[in-house]
Amino acid sequence: MDLSFLWLALGQIISPQTIAYALAALGLAVCFGFTGLINFGQAGFMAVGGYAFAITSVHFHWAFGWSVLASIAGAVIFAFILGIPTLRLRADYLAIVTIAAAEIVRYTVKTPNIAPVTGGTDGINGSSHAFDAFNPIPVGRYGFGVLTYDQDDLWIILVGIAVTAVAALFVWQLMRSPWGRIVKGIREDEDAVRALGKNVYWYKMQALIIGGVLAALANIINIIPTSLQPDNYGTQTTFFLFTIMLLGGATTVLGPLVGSIIFWVVLSLADGILSLGVQYHWLPITQLQQGPIRFVLVGIALMLLIIFRPQGILGKKREAYFGA
Repeated sequence: MDLSFLWLALGQIISPQTIAYALAALGLAVCFGFTGLINFGQAGFMAVGGYAFAITSVHFHWAFGWSVLASIAGAVIFAFILGIPTLRLRADYLAIVTIAAAEIVRYTVKTPNIAPVTGGTDGINGSSHAFDAFNPIPVGRYGFGVLTYDQDDLWIILVGIAVTAVAALFVWQLMRSPWGRIVKGIREDEDAVRALGKNVYWYKMQALIIGGVLAALANIINIIPTSLQPDNYGTQTTFFLFTIMLLGGATTVLGPLVGSIIFWVVLSLADGILSLGVQYHWLPITQLQQGPIRFVLVGIALMLLIIFRPQGILGKKREAYFGA
């Protein structure tokens, strides 16, 4: 019996994908967990940031730092475009508009008319060259066992961990500041905060910008080892991020980081078990049915989390947004 999927699952503990989704989920926690914005458009921010980085890097040959700034600028502009007409809407309407905006971005970059720039359905490859040029690690393989990486993978992992650590420290300090107390007040009762003379709309906009910028930076980490593919930013990506955030704790800083590790390890294990079941005819499903079943499992897990532990693993019950 082939149990190699167990080693592959352990490899997800520290991978660029795990780090990227942890950072993006942290941005979602700023919007949803701390501020109470039901933002279903986080995948859109990832797409905008990723395309701004890849286009400027591959087509315009910008230096790595300038491409990162372009990614941040793209996320900020998208936050204003999305936030100005929507942040005065009620929570359920905000959810509809943000998920629609993310889908608009995804279908727009796939349009054949702009395919020479965006790559259309094929996406963009080769956005790692500027980043790899700064790699100080000698050629070779490093680590042990399943956690063994070549110099390029190790470089992006180290940078990703550093960026995520700085972002987590920033959010932690931000939420302990007067600004953080105000956005938490908006989550609980925005009318009360407005009665105190605070500009609730502007605080929501700031939270949306911060969350969007973190998502953009996360996608840079995500696409550098692979490529930029438009179909990776569908609604399933946002639901993955919500599952990660709720798993660890929506109102915590470390929750999304822990949630991302658990999520990708468990999802990899589930894929391996499903493949094993199909191979040995233990499960009455085909290879083509594995994908939908994988998403069904994620959906069931998300529902169970909301019902039985809305505060997540590290969260506090009194701060659980779904428990309010």
